[in-house]
This record gives sequence, C-alpha cells and structure tokens, in this order.
Amino acid sequence: MLAGVERRNEMRAADADRQAVAEQLRVALDEGRLDLHEYDERLRRAYAARTYGELDALLTDLPGVTPPAAARPAVPEGRPVVPGALPADRPATARWLLRVWLPYLQVVPIVLAVWAIASASAGELLYFWPGWVAGPWGALLLVRTIGGLAGAEPQRWTGKRERRRQRKRAKRDRRR
Repeated sequence: MLAGVERRNEMRAADADRQAVAEQLRVALDEGRLDLHEYDERLRRAYAARTYGELDALLTDLPGVTPPAAARPAVPEGRPVVPGALPADRPATARWLLRVWLPYLQVVPIVLAVWAIASASAGELLYFWPGWVAGPWGALLLVRTIGGLAGAEPQRWTGKRERRRQRKRAKRDRRR
C-alpha cells in the first residue's frame, strides 16, 4: 500500500488537478485559513506543480481539505489519466469559450440583419457580403479554440482571472 502512495506522489498531475487545488486554496482563503500572501504563493506553486505529491503538499495543513488526487479512486496500472475530465474543469472551459466566441456571436447577427434589411429594401437578395465577415473571423476563432483547448488555455485564463480578482479584493481591503 505504501508503495502505491509513493508511486502516486510521483505521477504527473494534469491541468485539471492543478485547477482543483487552486479552487481548494481559494476556499481556504475565503474561510480565512490563508492570508493573501500565502494564498498567492501556494497558487503559484500549484500551477507550477508537476506531480501529485507537489500538489498534495500545498493542502496538507488545511483542515477538511482532501487533496483532489487522493480523493479520486486509484487509476489501474497502464490506464491513462484523461486531462480535463474533472467536472470542476468544465465551468472554466465554458467561461473561456464564451469569452472567446461572444463578440462573434454578437456581431454576426447584426451583420446578417443589415444584409437582410438591405436585401428587403432592394426587393432582391443582394450579394452575401456577411460571409466575408463571419467566415474568416469564425475560422480564426476555431483555430484559436482548438489551440487553446489543446494548450489548457481555459485553466491559465481562470488562474489569471482569480489572481486579478484577489488583487482587487486586497486593494479594496487596504482602502478600508
């Protein structure tokens, strides 16, 4: 059994594991168990961690916190761990996708409406110029989306967003 724990501590952690630890650290900060400086330091170490052992070390002194890797059932030997498979990872990905695609989803209907109104006032279907707006922009967003998901961009974006939020909160607290 001890050999299994040591083996798990040396296994590579996924981005989803780092994100789960970051969330547990945020909860500990909100509960007052960590000060802002210690939270920031642990958060940096969490995103830099390579193994489950490094992630577990960030949570060991926090009561009621089970390291996410230890809470999951053991993975059978030879079976790969799928990054991004944790449900906690889905909201970050959904928010990032919305941030990337929302301008497109707002502008393209307006462009289509302008074309439709122009066609209706002309009494015939005009040249479909909105394709020159929607097509290339959509293709670029598709490439960015695929590259971002493959490179774990949603998790990095969420981490940066959380750090900005903590800096704003600390600044607001200092003013009081």
